Amino acid sequence: MKFTTIFFDLDDTLYPPSTGLWKAIKGRMNEYMRERMHIPEDQIGTLREKYFLQYGTTMRGLQANHNVDTDDFLAYVHDLPLKEYLTPNPTLRSVIASLPTRKLIFTNADSAHAKRVLTALELADLFEAIVDVNTVAPYCKPMPESFQIAMNVAGETDPSKCVMIDDIHRTTRAAREAGWFSILAHSSFDDGAADAHLTDWNHLADILENK
Repeated sequence: MKFTTIFFDLDDTLYPPSTGLWKAIKGRMNEYMRERMHIPEDQIGTLREKYFLQYGTTMRGLQANHNVDTDDFLAYVHDLPLKEYLTPNPTLRSVIASLPTRKLIFTNADSAHAKRVLTALELADLFEAIVDVNTVAPYCKPMPESFQIAMNVAGETDPSKCVMIDDIHRTTRAAREAGWFSILAHSSFDDGAADAHLTDWNHLADILENK
C-alpha cells in the first residue's frame, strides 16, 4: 500500500446516516440558536445553511457573526444519549484494525464528542489521534489550511501518502485538491467529488491497494 496515513471523518461516516444521530445534533443546533442566542425561529434554517456554505460549519459562522460561547455551543449540541443511536459494527472494526497505516479521526466536531462516539462504536483504541475543530482553528474542513494542519498532527509531509474518508462531497473534493487520495463514503457520487466511492467497508482495502 502506497498510503501511510488515513484520516477518517466521524459523523455519518463511521456510522450510517440512518441512525438519526446527525439529524438530532442539527436539531440541538437549532435549539441552541433559538433558546440561547435568541435568533428568530424563521431565520435559523437560512442562517445555518448560509454559515455552513460560507464558513464550513454552523459554529464557525456563529463565531464570525455572533457572540457565541463555542465551548457551550459544542457541549449543548452534542449532549445526546449516544447509545440510543449507535451500535458497534464488528465488520467496520475489523476493516479499520487491519489497515497497516496511521489512522486518525479528522472531524469538524470537537474531541469530546469524537471520543464519546468512538467509545459507543467500540473503535476508540484504533486511532492514534483526533484532529478536531479546535485543533484546526480558526479553520475547518473543507478549508485548505485544515488539511495541512491535519498532516502536521499526523507527522506526515507528503500529501500523496494521505487518504481522507468522508461523507461530504465538498470535503473529499477539497482533500483531493490538497493532494490527498479522497474516498467519498456516501450513497451518491458526483463526478469529480472524490477519487473513489465507498458504500461497503469490505471494499476499502481493495480501493486502497488498487489506487
